Amino acid sequence: MFCYQCQETAGGKGCTVRGVCGKNDEVAKLQDLLIYTLKGISEIVVKGNFDVKNLNDINYEVLNSLFMTITNANFDDAAIENQILKMLNIRDKLKKTAIGEFSHDAVTFNVDSRESMLKKADSIGVLSTANEDIRSLREMITYGVKGMAAYAEHAKNIGKENPDINAFIYEALSATLNDALSVDDLIALTLKTGEYGVKVMALLDEANTSRFGNPEITQVNIGVRKNPAILISGHDLTDLEQLLEQTKGTGVDVYTHSEMLPAHYYPSFKKYDNFIGNYGNSWWKQLEEFESFNGPILFTTNCIVPPRSEEVRNRIFTTGSAGFPGCKHIKADKNGKKDFSEIIALAKTLPAPDEIESGKIIGGFAHNQVMALSDKVVDAVKSGAIKKFFVMAGCDGRMKSREYYTEFAQKLPEDTVILTAGCAKYRYNKLKLGDIGGIPRVLDAGQCNDSYSLAVIALKLKDIFDLDDVNKLPIAFNIAWYEQKAVIVLLALLYLGVKNIHLGPTLPGFLSPNVANVLAEKFGISGISTVEDDVKMFMN
Repeated sequence: MFCYQCQETAGGKGCTVRGVCGKNDEVAKLQDLLIYTLKGISEIVVKGNFDVKNLNDINYEVLNSLFMTITNANFDDAAIENQILKMLNIRDKLKKTAIGEFSHDAVTFNVDSRESMLKKADSIGVLSTANEDIRSLREMITYGVKGMAAYAEHAKNIGKENPDINAFIYEALSATLNDALSVDDLIALTLKTGEYGVKVMALLDEANTSRFGNPEITQVNIGVRKNPAILISGHDLTDLEQLLEQTKGTGVDVYTHSEMLPAHYYPSFKKYDNFIGNYGNSWWKQLEEFESFNGPILFTTNCIVPPRSEEVRNRIFTTGSAGFPGCKHIKADKNGKKDFSEIIALAKTLPAPDEIESGKIIGGFAHNQVMALSDKVVDAVKSGAIKKFFVMAGCDGRMKSREYYTEFAQKLPEDTVILTAGCAKYRYNKLKLGDIGGIPRVLDAGQCNDSYSLAVIALKLKDIFDLDDVNKLPIAFNIAWYEQKAVIVLLALLYLGVKNIHLGPTLPGFLSPNVANVLAEKFGISGISTVEDDVKMFMN
């Protein structure tokens, strides 16, 4: 295997024996082959001039397939193998109805067994692109498309879709097969990926707010009650909605974990009296927190860590693009409905969660809410009460080096405000950092896709202050990354013209030296240093 799509990749260069995430070499190879199959489908769709509006079910399967390969989403080799066979069947049916001939191997190869799949995967993996700069850009585009697909799938589950986004996904994947494209061509496509990253996050924002209301300032309980309970993790709000509907009046409570925390900010979910609060911290803390929770856990998307014990594994359920061997997977019916009765029944037989902390944390500062406070924010900036905003959105992870972000938040001057989204917030959202004239010093916009809110806030502040460049605002970007949804957020920020982003705790392993230099020269992207040096540099 060879995989370097996440920040924790071995040695910062690539996992070659077993993924740091926990996936084995067979899962890694099957994921590579699934992506290769999607590229073949994309070649047919693009060159065959298919109208993506007429490919509704196929579009969804492509999104789902991409999502399955995101870090920590699906470890189930049998599920990935079945998805490959399904997509090959789709590919071959498309080929029969397409106009013209297709000779690329991604369109013509065939496999009929696990053995033949693994053999084929050996020849089409990441390293099959010899030129390291071309490889770097192809992979960055592919990872951006994976993140885009995750957000597009969430929006589609709510009934919102943009055919242009689907068309671009086919365009981008097909382009990674084109050996005629130069480095400059691929750099242009990388920025175009960022353009569609903005579009997909705007689409998901519209989907979430139209269905669940605009997020509002909310105090979220982090303690527990004495009832049996279900813990829901991941990102998909439609799964949460269905779970809450099915647990009403059952005596079973529901708690969020990690990236599902921002669900508490939406007005629609506040009507459920059994929606109690958030349990625990970021995704990587689940090994101990799942043990003390005692009840069933539902993974709606990625961020699975292979469980240490069989007892915990027997309490884990997956749905959507998530999967883990030995865990029950819950599928939707043709209308998108899911039956969570088995999870609810199991919860009733298990003890209530053990309390691991108490109190409340505050969030709900998406763009609509912050703009409602814009007069207060602008006055604080003009008066000097707020000297600078720090965008610290992104991901959390297991590395000790990520303690940097906690220390950075602690050592920022008291006249600064942190804008955050994603699970990176768990490094500082429980610190007692105070407020500035009633404005909390940590403003949490929501999930990783809600980094869009932070971009909207910045662009609106640019207009309010009558500036011609967002980079003239007193806003600095010190962002942590982990996986492919962070990649699409980064590319979206670059497309919007944001410069001088600091990225950590390490730069991506998939950046070749030349590509890293281009990003540094054109956009000012750089890594992090020490907390003390970085605070001094940013404040100067």
